[in-house]
Amino acid sequence: MQPLAEPVSKLIDAFTQLPGIGPKTATRLTYYLLRNDEAVALRLARALEELKQRTLFCSVCFNIADQDPCPICAATQRDSGLICVVEEPLDVQAIERTREFTGLYHVLHGAISPVEGIGPENLKIGELLQRIRRSEPPVRELLLATNPNLEGEATAMYIARLTKPLGLRVTRLARGLPMGGDLEYADEVTLGRALTGRSEM
Repeated sequence: MQPLAEPVSKLIDAFTQLPGIGPKTATRLTYYLLRNDEAVALRLARALEELKQRTLFCSVCFNIADQDPCPICAATQRDSGLICVVEEPLDVQAIERTREFTGLYHVLHGAISPVEGIGPENLKIGELLQRIRRSEPPVRELLLATNPNLEGEATAMYIARLTKPLGLRVTRLARGLPMGGDLEYADEVTLGRALTGRSEM
């Protein structure tokens, strides 16, 4: 069998580093780029370069943005007394698609998972507490929208325990979401109903 040209095998290896992409898909993507117009590959290369150069984490909510603060945190019409806590930036997009939530967000960048060695200190929980204490006007409600799985539940319970003494209302998304699922895969209707029917922790 003829060995692959080094640039081809390098790109296949690079694609296999991405989640959900195995060797076959990586090979198909590589040969797609080889067969197509050079402009397609160059556009992809520029987009990847810009992704790393022009994106940052919002200093307020830690969502991915291209400006600081992000457009959601900077929007004066949003309810700053209501903060929705999510695990990942993709969860912000999922909730925004419902058009039901008018508050602000706080992205934890993960969930507590002792099995994977992720503790509270590895998440943006300390920053959340500082944000609540410094907030003017004060935060009235903290909506815990972590994923409805073991890690998400453990994270929500931990945050609820820390924030209850601060005198704000702590709520959780209603159980319209299936246990074991991820927010980013929920449809707008299910997620919208879960937001509307959120309950006290």
